[in-house]
Amino acid sequence: MKAALYFDNANGFGDWRILISTEAYKHLREHRRADKKIFTIIYKKIKLLSHGQFSADNHKRLNGSDAGIPVFEAKMTKDLRLVYQIDCVPDQDGEVFIKVYGIYRHSELDRPWNALGNYLARKGVEYRRRCIFRTKPADNVILPASFPPKEPEPEIPASPLDLSVQDMEHVECLHFSATQQLICGAAPLFACLIANQDVHHVFELSRQEQKVVECTTSCYVLGRSGTGKTTTMLFKILGIQRAWELSSPDMPKPRQIFVTKSRMLATKVEEYFIRLSESLAMAGYTLPEIAKLKAQSIEDDLIDHDDTPVSQMNAPARYSQLGDNHFPLFVTFDQLAKMIAADIFNIDDPETRHSAALFFDTNDPEAHDSFVTYDVFEKQYWPHFPQGLTKNLICIQPSSFLNRLTGIIRGSEQALGFPGGFLDRSSYLCLPCRSNPIFANQRDTLYDIFEIYRKFKKQKRHFDAADRTHAILKVLRNQKFHGQQVDYVYVDEAQDNLLIDALVLRRLCRNSDGLFWAGDTAQTISAGSSFRFNDLKAFVYRMERHSSSVTPTGAPARQPMMFQLATNYRSHNGIVKCAHSVIELITKFWPNAIDHLQPEKGVVDGVKPVFFTDLDSSTLYKRFLVGESPGNFELGARQCILVRNEAAAKKVQEEAGDIGMIMTLYDSKGLEFDDVLLYNFFGDSAVDALRWQVVLNGVQGQRYAPDFYRDETRYAGICSELKLLYVGITRAKKNVWIFDTSNKSDAMRIFWEFQSLIRTSARGTDVSPLAVTSTPGEWASSGRSLFLNKRYTQAIHCFKRANLHREVKVCEAYLLRKEARSSVGVVLLNVQQRAFNTAADAFADCGAAATGKERRQYYLTSADCYVRGGQDLKAAHTYLKAEEFELAAKRYRKAGSFDRTLRVLTAHRAVISEKTATDLQLVCRLHYCSRSNDQAPEPLFSSFEEKLEFLEEYDLDCARISLLESQSMHYEVAKIHLSENRPVEAVQAFLKDNRNIDSPTRAADTLLEFMWRKCSFRVAPKATIVNDSVRQALALADQLQIQKLKPMTRNLVLMFQSILREDHESLRGLALIFQEHGHHTAALHCLDHFFTQSTDIRPFRLHEMASFLETFHTYARLLYQTSTLLDPLGRRECDVQRLFSIVPLADNKFLIPSGTFLHDSMTKTPQNQSGYKASRRNATELIHLSIRTVLKDKVLALDEMCCGAPVFLQCLPFIVYGNCRRKKCPQEHITMSILDRAQYNGHVAIHMQLIFILQLLYSAHPSTMQWERDWLEHLHEALAPPLFIQGSFADLDLTLIPHGLAGLRVVKNWIRESFYRLDPKSPHFLTTLMRITSLSFTFDLHDAPVYIAQAKCLTSNIPTELLRKPDNRNLVADMLNSYRGATPSSISSGIDFLLHVLNNRLRVNLSVLCDCIEDILSSFVINHRMDPTLDELPLHGVVLPSNWLSFPYKFSVKKDVEPQSIGLLLDAIGNLIKRLRVFVVIQQLEFIVTVAHNTRYPMVKRKVNSIMLHLHKIHTPQRPAYYRKLVDNVVEHTALLPDRGVFRLDGYLQAVLDFDNNAASDLVELVHMTRQSTQISSVRQLLYEKASEIPSLLSSHTVAAQSMLRSEAAPSVPRMQRPKDEIRQVKRENLEPISQEADGEEVEEKEVPVVVDPEATDGMEDMDDVVTSLDPVPDESLRSNGPSEEQHCAARRIQDVYRYYVWRRSGSAIDAEIDAIFTACLKETRFSKWRPSYYRLLFLGPLPHLLACLEQGITLTHTAKAKTKDLLKEAFHEQLEELGRQRSEITSLLKKGWQLRSKLEPSSPDHRTRDIEALKRAVLEVGDFIQKVPGSTKDMQAKFQMAYKGIVAEKKLFRVQTKPVLNVDDL
Repeated sequence: MKAALYFDNANGFGDWRILISTEAYKHLREHRRADKKIFTIIYKKIKLLSHGQFSADNHKRLNGSDAGIPVFEAKMTKDLRLVYQIDCVPDQDGEVFIKVYGIYRHSELDRPWNALGNYLARKGVEYRRRCIFRTKPADNVILPASFPPKEPEPEIPASPLDLSVQDMEHVECLHFSATQQLICGAAPLFACLIANQDVHHVFELSRQEQKVVECTTSCYVLGRSGTGKTTTMLFKILGIQRAWELSSPDMPKPRQIFVTKSRMLATKVEEYFIRLSESLAMAGYTLPEIAKLKAQSIEDDLIDHDDTPVSQMNAPARYSQLGDNHFPLFVTFDQLAKMIAADIFNIDDPETRHSAALFFDTNDPEAHDSFVTYDVFEKQYWPHFPQGLTKNLICIQPSSFLNRLTGIIRGSEQALGFPGGFLDRSSYLCLPCRSNPIFANQRDTLYDIFEIYRKFKKQKRHFDAADRTHAILKVLRNQKFHGQQVDYVYVDEAQDNLLIDALVLRRLCRNSDGLFWAGDTAQTISAGSSFRFNDLKAFVYRMERHSSSVTPTGAPARQPMMFQLATNYRSHNGIVKCAHSVIELITKFWPNAIDHLQPEKGVVDGVKPVFFTDLDSSTLYKRFLVGESPGNFELGARQCILVRNEAAAKKVQEEAGDIGMIMTLYDSKGLEFDDVLLYNFFGDSAVDALRWQVVLNGVQGQRYAPDFYRDETRYAGICSELKLLYVGITRAKKNVWIFDTSNKSDAMRIFWEFQSLIRTSARGTDVSPLAVTSTPGEWASSGRSLFLNKRYTQAIHCFKRANLHREVKVCEAYLLRKEARSSVGVVLLNVQQRAFNTAADAFADCGAAATGKERRQYYLTSADCYVRGGQDLKAAHTYLKAEEFELAAKRYRKAGSFDRTLRVLTAHRAVISEKTATDLQLVCRLHYCSRSNDQAPEPLFSSFEEKLEFLEEYDLDCARISLLESQSMHYEVAKIHLSENRPVEAVQAFLKDNRNIDSPTRAADTLLEFMWRKCSFRVAPKATIVNDSVRQALALADQLQIQKLKPMTRNLVLMFQSILREDHESLRGLALIFQEHGHHTAALHCLDHFFTQSTDIRPFRLHEMASFLETFHTYARLLYQTSTLLDPLGRRECDVQRLFSIVPLADNKFLIPSGTFLHDSMTKTPQNQSGYKASRRNATELIHLSIRTVLKDKVLALDEMCCGAPVFLQCLPFIVYGNCRRKKCPQEHITMSILDRAQYNGHVAIHMQLIFILQLLYSAHPSTMQWERDWLEHLHEALAPPLFIQGSFADLDLTLIPHGLAGLRVVKNWIRESFYRLDPKSPHFLTTLMRITSLSFTFDLHDAPVYIAQAKCLTSNIPTELLRKPDNRNLVADMLNSYRGATPSSISSGIDFLLHVLNNRLRVNLSVLCDCIEDILSSFVINHRMDPTLDELPLHGVVLPSNWLSFPYKFSVKKDVEPQSIGLLLDAIGNLIKRLRVFVVIQQLEFIVTVAHNTRYPMVKRKVNSIMLHLHKIHTPQRPAYYRKLVDNVVEHTALLPDRGVFRLDGYLQAVLDFDNNAASDLVELVHMTRQSTQISSVRQLLYEKASEIPSLLSSHTVAAQSMLRSEAAPSVPRMQRPKDEIRQVKRENLEPISQEADGEEVEEKEVPVVVDPEATDGMEDMDDVVTSLDPVPDESLRSNGPSEEQHCAARRIQDVYRYYVWRRSGSAIDAEIDAIFTACLKETRFSKWRPSYYRLLFLGPLPHLLACLEQGITLTHTAKAKTKDLLKEAFHEQLEELGRQRSEITSLLKKGWQLRSKLEPSSPDHRTRDIEALKRAVLEVGDFIQKVPGSTKDMQAKFQMAYKGIVAEKKLFRVQTKPVLNVDDL
């Protein structure tokens, strides 16, 4: 290494080694620049001296012979002399050399050279002997002598030189200049001088310094300020570098890193290294090569090195990017930490994202504010700590607190062992007081402040040095450095770093012998630093011993060497000794506070510091500083006043004015001055005078010194004060003046005086002024030095004195920026921004006036300030001027100026990093492609395919559409419109496309989807058509190619056209078509719009009403079916979603859009502008509730209209008289001629239809069931009208009644409910009871006795008028027994009931009463004629109305009845007829005449005749002629009056036939099959064999209804022969509509021969037997009204089923989706060749759960993608990067989901291999997928877990233990 550092003389130089002093080098450079000829002479003279040619002119002694060491002069020109000395260093190699002091004019040789020789003679006798000794000359050449090395002699004491102060200073300066730096080697020196290169040169090192440089192990170098620590580092780096350069090419380049805290120091050392390297390199140049070199600038740029961007540094942004070309590397620890952080902190990793955000972006101007520096701590933290914690502390310097907070609590070795990276309270309190004396007795308070500091730091999102180091170490625990480790690490000013920083640096170095630590713990006033080198040594030692990551395997660590540098090259001994006394005090009282070093010594002696105590007047003070000369007003350029704080500086300035540089002690660290004045250091101290007296313990015999060891913590503050004092003293090179008048300074002054280290100046002492005069060059040099140390205020002062206005403006700009930075977190944001903008403007002005690097840097700094000031556009412009194109592009982008961004990116792509260029290009593409109104100034894509791929990836549909339309790709455009929910545009695109065959169909389908959305259920067409898009869609519907569409699609299009054009008739027809083809939602939609029109049904005729009700029934049934769907939102019910315009969302949620029917149906429901988001269950309930409401409103409105419709009631006066006297008759006027069987059934049908409709309402809304009794009354009247001519039960034909049997079932339920609801107190109780009883036994003969018996209204609270006296017999029982007709007493009971009613004149409807009378009389006649005593063939020859023969119960049981009771009944009837004055009597007359014709009792005939005669005699004008005709016919044909006709046996029958021509069609003559009978004219005959066959032979639909409504009824019913198709229709009767016969069908009047089906007859006979056996005892059948045990069981069963239904309904949303997938899987196993296997079990079991989970994840991802897309359209440009990143991630995730779905869907080919392992891998892939899905739900996770457990998880096998074998050997 030594050979690499030092060169022998070459290129004509001799054996004598030439060492050049710094002053001599300065002279050489001046002559090189002034006169090249003179320089050549000097060069040749030095060359001659190197050859030992010591001639008289070359070797003339300059000092006297009595001087100790000779000094020589060499004559060069007449006036120039070269002054030199023969010198040696005894403790080195012992070779003498020539030391050149300088080049002087002859007039300057009167300097005190004699004094210099005597001064040098103090080095000892041996030194003098070697300097004088000469070898024997040979050919007039004297060779240099060589001596063995020898330890240096002790300095010889000598009397002081008799010189003036100025001369003494000159001698010391000469010696200092020649000793401080001796440039080694003439060859490189003169090479640089010839080339005029401003380089540095290797100079001679001391013996101790050489040991440090040549040390081959790691080392610790301790030395006070100015002892050459940095120099030894630099020379070692240079030596290793030069050794590699001179080695073989195969040797790898050593990687060396120099690390320090100060950026300026790192930069200076790097520059020094480069110039030393250049000087060494020039030693090998030839003179022609040297002549070609150009001069370089010798002046540094006036810039802050901390502002240098990464792009201009000799280091990349990441440590892993370091190459051999970067080494040796000179960096700050902050820069190195950022490089490491950039590698190990991943911005995408959640665990390291925060750390990455703090440390990675090194070019962010705002990142400066996030780091807690001393200034930030002082301004943003310290003022906000509670005053109760800070006011009573020993020292209130914020730096002291920051030292402890970050240096000890967080930055110590012990802190690494705690989880949070900081000492807990107890551990901190237990630290030894001797090694940590500061705040030893107030650590609790300090820890409280630390906890508050941590809280504030977290709130502000700040970080400090400890945070950064802990974050790096945390990551490095689990990983290595990303990059190659280095070979050598040099850490300068190590005391300025945290102790834990050493661990990072040690891990950085792979060479355990390559560590170089240098520093001085006596200077640890740096914020955040608080450790000793002993701590560092111990820490590194433990790392080497225990950490495998630090010491490589197989490379045992050698013990590092410890060096101390004690020679101070900065200050002379007078200052050094005074400073060392301060160190001695620290080590005396606090031996563990700093490291122990050997005493320092200066190179030369010097004046002692002066202590001024009595200058208390400002005038004296100023005169003392600058004197009384009128031309001297200030201190010189190398003089400074040091004060404790800013307040003290302000005070000095107020007292003395602007007399020189004034700065604080903290600011002075790292600086050096010739003269330093310490002003009021002790007076401004926070430590009182009593505690300062502890230093008197260092004065022998001092009696008033306090006992330090009695209370060590009391004096802990003195330790920090002494460290600060040491820094202040060591700033001076020549003079130290201490000015302090306070009593606090007395103790320290006495201490120094005792040791004779100072001179004290009291009042009256004649002291010359301290100020010196400086040249402008000196001011400029000082200003530049202060500027580089960021002391801008002092630099301004210097540059003003140097008259450098540009430099002043630069300093002012930096000062403005400093002030702006200090305002952050202190003032309002707008104030901060104004401050930064002011600084930016100042820097911009400086940039405009500068050139080269300065210009770029000023503009760069200006741009950074504009960024902080919120002026992004100005910042971008300024970055361009700074040629920072990447930053300019970024800032243009942030300002939203995408045109400029793209231009910069295009023009300077080569110098912009790939990542930045890619990101900016991406955001520009996003901007221009998402905003169609902006046109990019530069091309964004290289091809159509690239652009299309980009647009597809980010779903930029507008731009993609424009691109595709330019290529006429309309089909793809349509698909984009569809994906973006723009159906109208999609239809237009489909219609334009002529390349794809399915475009017309897609257009129609798309149009239909849009129409369903806009014209959904119950949305008014008028409200819809106002929408422009709807009108446009309607116009597009007319452009569809209808002939190419499927019929259903065509009908749907027509449906919406009809809806929007309100074509209701077309809608009705379409509804029938849709209903026929099973498209129920479309049918419902059509009918809903059809029934929105107001239809007046009052003028409707019967067929119109029937048609209307049939259509309405279809509508109501569709509503009801929709309201009862179990899961209307399931996959199978997608039509319901379409009907209500419901949009399915992710996570089983559904959107109910605003403006729809369901949305308007909600009340007090949280909603937003787009609609209401509901769960499946809530949406289902909303659908059910809303549809039920519609059903209720519509049906109730229909009911109200039907109540006022005349068609439901027939006007009897009009039928009888042919006219009606009422003006507005509410009943229908029907002529008698059209009253036929068809009319009768049509009339019954509309009642049945309405009842069926009402039943749908009651099923949906049971609470509305309150009008059923009214419509039952109307139905009863329709079934049993007052007049025979209107029809009867015998005319009932279910084939003519739509939904006949279904309607009868409803009627049955209504009747049952009517019994339960019947109120005995009602005035219409008896009428209602008779009607519903008649209907119940007519249509529900089997069940009626059961529920009638349970009706409480019939067994309790019976009205008293229905109780017969005196036995209180309940006549209601008689009435029920009579209607039932199944017991022998039924006729007698009926007669008793009627007699009671008639005799007591009870309130009852006359028509109902007549029906009851007719029923009893008909039963009597049939029962009478079935008496075998009257005829052996019962009923043979009987002529009765078919209605009387229709009920089987009249033939089933023999009734007991007395003729007298019939007579009483006829009497009562006669009395009734006599009282009646209305035409209803006609019906009574007809059936009593019929009774008279068929009875064999004379008494009955007499009673009938009596009634007829009575009526014949009475002439009532109110009774019509029609009524008179019947009476007259009877009187005439039965000869009741003399001379009035001839008596005929069939007179009664003839009377009826003559009276009513239509009566013959209703009469039936019963003829036994064994007899012959003459047919009566117009009366049909019925052949029978058994009497019980007669109702069936009549084909009574009443019988059929009774049979088919019973659960045990036979599937077919015998009947009278009819056409086969009609019979089939009856058998197929159900809830669905059936085709009906024509309404106008007429019944044949002539007799129809009857053919009996034997099987049907047998079945009818069985039914009669069952009916007969129901309950022969009437009282027992109606006795109990409580539910039976069977009914209890049935009720419980119904309850259980309902609960299960509710449970299934709540869980159906989940089951529906999985069930649908399972169905698809099951179908796949059936269609494919699947064999029973384990894979099949997985396929049908867990796989549906996995697919449901995957589908849900895809839906959620698609929803998130849609959200980001919407945001991308509306987002501000600041959000584009984040949205683009999200968009890209979601797109990739969605593609992954689609791939998994394609792989796992039931029809996937992957399942054919039955590879279970592949299926498991797919499950794990799905798991990874759903973990990334945004908004993942618990439901989705549960489904995945179900699939995971079933497919992937290991199954536990349960082994069945084998039973022991029975031992049978002993048997």
